Amino acid sequence: MNVSTLGRRLSVLFLAGAALSGTAQAATQGNLGATSTGTVVINASVPAQVRISNLSDVNFTNANPAVDATNAQNVCVWSNNANRRYNIVASGSGASSAFTVSSGTLVPIPYSVAWKDTAAATTGTALVKSAALGSQTSVATKSNCSDQTGSASATLFVQIASADLQDMQATAAYTGTLTLTVAPE
Repeated sequence: MNVSTLGRRLSVLFLAGAALSGTAQAATQGNLGATSTGTVVINASVPAQVRISNLSDVNFTNANPAVDATNAQNVCVWSNNANRRYNIVASGSGASSAFTVSSGTLVPIPYSVAWKDTAAATTGTALVKSAALGSQTSVATKSNCSDQTGSASATLFVQIASADLQDMQATAAYTGTLTLTVAPE
């Protein structure tokens, strides 16, 4: 066995021993010779991250005031935590972050928001403005949920109750913005 082969074997053993011991090792420098081998240790990590996507605007156009207007949409939430956990906070564009739609000087109309951490759900947990709903878990392993059927991992529900629809003025355009913020847990 020549010196070069012995040096490579020792380098491999050295790196394997370092990996097993859990301690980081510094780079090694090669020796002068016909060949020279050096090593570098590569360390990598990422911070906890989340992403919400696949959201669609909600349009209750010509809603029948005799029944609740409901929109359920499948959305994507991804978390890179080992447990895939996240929390979600919803806030509206109404006074004090209220969930309301408005039209000029007309009385604002409330809506409700609910959330479920699975796609294609039929019911969810009511969200309270500006309060975190914690202990949500994503099944997505890709940040755009491309690994999930329908690219979704959660369900968002928005509803205007029939009684509130009846308080709306005909042909007036009511608008509002719902902001959803997710954070890793």
